[in-house]
Order: sequence, then C-alpha cells, then structure tokens
Amino acid sequence: MSLLSKMLRHKSIEQLQGEVGKRSDFRRVLGLWQLTAIGIGGIIGVGVFVLAGQQAALNAGPAVIISFLIAGIASAAAALCYAEFAGMIPVTGSAYTYGYAVLGELAAWLIGWDLLLEYALIVAVVAIGWSGYVQSALTGMDIAIPVWAQGAIGTGKGHVFNVIASLVTLGVSALLIFRTEWGARFNTLVVAIKVAAVALVIGIGVFYVNPANWVPFIPARAVGTDGAMHFGFQGVGAAAAVVFFAVFGYDTLTTAAEESKNPQRDLPRAVLLSLGISMAMYLAVSLVLTGIAHYTTLNTAAPVADAFQGLGLHWVALTVSVSAVFGLISVLFAFMLGATRIWFALSRDGLLPGWFAKVHPRYGTPHRPTVSIGVFTALVAGLLPIEEVAKLVNIGVLSAFIVICTSVMLLRLRKPELHRAFRTPWVPWVPLIGIAFSIWLLSELPAITWKVFLIWVSLGMVIYLVYGMRHSKLERTEQ
Repeated sequence: MSLLSKMLRHKSIEQLQGEVGKRSDFRRVLGLWQLTAIGIGGIIGVGVFVLAGQQAALNAGPAVIISFLIAGIASAAAALCYAEFAGMIPVTGSAYTYGYAVLGELAAWLIGWDLLLEYALIVAVVAIGWSGYVQSALTGMDIAIPVWAQGAIGTGKGHVFNVIASLVTLGVSALLIFRTEWGARFNTLVVAIKVAAVALVIGIGVFYVNPANWVPFIPARAVGTDGAMHFGFQGVGAAAAVVFFAVFGYDTLTTAAEESKNPQRDLPRAVLLSLGISMAMYLAVSLVLTGIAHYTTLNTAAPVADAFQGLGLHWVALTVSVSAVFGLISVLFAFMLGATRIWFALSRDGLLPGWFAKVHPRYGTPHRPTVSIGVFTALVAGLLPIEEVAKLVNIGVLSAFIVICTSVMLLRLRKPELHRAFRTPWVPWVPLIGIAFSIWLLSELPAITWKVFLIWVSLGMVIYLVYGMRHSKLERTEQ
C-alpha cells in the first residue's frame, strides 16, 4: 500500500454504526440532562465571568455583545453539523472519529492531535480565570495568599506561579478518575449553581443599567498603551476571535458518546440544547455588564464581581465570586473529560501507545490519559498568563469546525442513503456559513498563535509518520 493510500484510509461508517452498543470500554450511565449539563458546563464559564468584561475593555467596548453574536453564529452552524454526526456515529472521539470516517486517517490524526492540545489549554485558561475569582472571594473575606503564589510571571509584581490554578486542575483530574456518573452528578449540581449565578447577574443588574455606558456602542479606533489598534469593527472582530472559545464546549459532550445511555437520540438534542441556553445567557450578560459599568473599567481578573462592587452591591459581588468558583469547575470537568476521551480514542486506534487505552479496573475510566492531562494543565495554568493561553486555544477548535462542516457536505454527497438521527438543515448553506465564519475568525488571530499551531502540527506529523502510521489498527487489518 502506498504512503498516500495509508494517509487516506478510513473507518467504515457502517462498521462504526454496527459497533454502537457493542463496545464495552465504558459504562453507559449518562442521560439527556447529564449530557446537556456537560455541554452547558463546557460553554458557560470564563466567557461570562472573565472574557466578556476584558474584551469589552481591550477590543470591542459595549459592542462585545456583537462579538459574542458573531462567534455564536459560527458556533451554531458547526453545532448543527456536530449534531448530525453525533446521532450518526455515537462513538467516543468527537471530531477525531468523524474525520476518520470521512476524510481519512491523516486528517483524523491531525484534528485529534490538535484538539488534544486545545482542550488541555482550555482547561488551563479556565483554571487561571477560576483562580482570579477565588482570590477575589478570599479578598472579600479578608484572607490573603502569598504574592508569589497569586499568578504567573508577568501578571503582577512579585508573581511567580499561580498555585490555585494549578491545584484545581489536579483536583478535577482526580475527580475524573472516579466513576463517570459520580463526576457527572457533581457536574450537574455545579452547573445548576452557575446558571443561578448568571440569572442573578442579569436579574439584579438590569435594574442598574445606565444607557450612557453604551455610548459610543462601538468606540472609535485608537492605539492602546500596548501599541496595538483597538476598537472599531476591527476590534469587534478581534474580540470575537478571542471569545469564540467561550461559545463552544458542546463538542465535549460528544466525546462521551460511549458513556451515553441512548447516544443516537440524546447526543444531538444535548448539543443543540446546551448551545441555545448558553448563547441566550452570554448575550444578556454582555449587555447588562457593559450597562452597569463603563467598559474601560472591566479589564480585571473578576470583572463581573468588580462591577457589582462598584455599585456598592457587595453581597452580589461575593455571591457571583463564590458561584464562579463553583461554576467554573464544570468547564474544567467538561474539557478535561473531552481531552482524556480523545487521547483514549487515539490510543485505542493505535495512533498513540496502547498503554493509554486501558480503563481503570475498578472505576472504568481512562485514568492514564487523565493523570497525564492533569499534570500538563497544572503546569500551563501555573506558569502562563490567561490571554496568551486563550489565543492559542481558538485556532485548533476553529480548524475542527471547518473539518466537521466540510465532512457533513461530503458525506451527504457520498452516502445520502445513510440513516441520520438528526439532519443538519439547509445543507450546504449552514456548513458553508460555519466554514466562512471559522476562516474569518482564524484570520483575526495573531501571528504568534499561528506559529505555535504550526509547530504543534509539525510535531504531530512527525509522530504520525514515525509511530502512528505503523501502529494504526487499520495497518494491522490490511496486512
């Protein structure tokens, strides 16, 4: 078999569908609302509690709501495509598995390798944001931690390592090692607390909105203190490229396909439910936050809590901080679950060492990838600033969205007769919208992000050519 043929070999969709219900690597314990909670848990988090305020101050002004709307349109188009695949191929691995079935092994490997890094970095971003709210809550209770432990180098005078961010990633990885249903029940409780906190922000904040804070809605373009151009519609686009990582997360629930009780029915529903609920909350919070505080005051570690402090509503600020402390844990849970399941899928297919494709004999979870991801994210969260990590996240997920949207169109042409539990409407227009918005948002990312991405992809190519291609399970079946 030629090198090109090996790179293009793919799994049969009919075979994958035939295996649904037969695989026994995981225990099927997740219902519709637990899956939806994982999706909401993955979407609602740093975007509401941190990035909405920061991007309003740095790039978009009150028009940050437009940034979320732009990112949401791209995400919604991709979500409809994810829903079709989730109902058709309910196998763990998400975009990696879908790409394997349609585009071939090399494309699948690259997207899986890519998402492995991106999901891990999302965990680190959220952990850093979580740390900011913990510190805000501790300050409100007159509890201080050493200056060196408050953040990474460059985030403040005397800062060395973000201890709180590092510890929470290790704690979530420990939770994920135990039975999936235990973690899912805890996650559902945490999501309920988080949704209640967002409702509180909207319900109380709407009575303190000052429309003057929305003028100008899109501030004029100007050079900031960092030498970069801010505001104007270009600033709105730049903010959309950053906050985009806050409007996906539903894809994490598709990585738990083999742990779902009824995946072909529940996965598509959970994808659409989680995104719809979350987007409504994002748009409302963006409008309220920039209405109760001038956008120039929102570039803080805990902008929502600080905005209510500025209104003299200390009890609301403390409630938001405490809720964010609990609520952001669900984001960590969702994306760490996603990262570990993708790692497991890559290893089960032979593209990474099979040693990682072993579940815990007692708890039935992929404990080896979970420990590895936990240690890696603990180091990243402790050593890097939040904005630099956030920029690195989006490029991989946008690439995955392009793959998914393209795959839906290709599969409609190749196999129109396949049974689809959910069908993406208005094909090819919806996938094309997802692709167009994703390409535009990719163009808004800074050059350093592209450089790091290309380095990671190049490393992935080397690993695939040296190890993955030779050890792939498809390689063994073809010999």
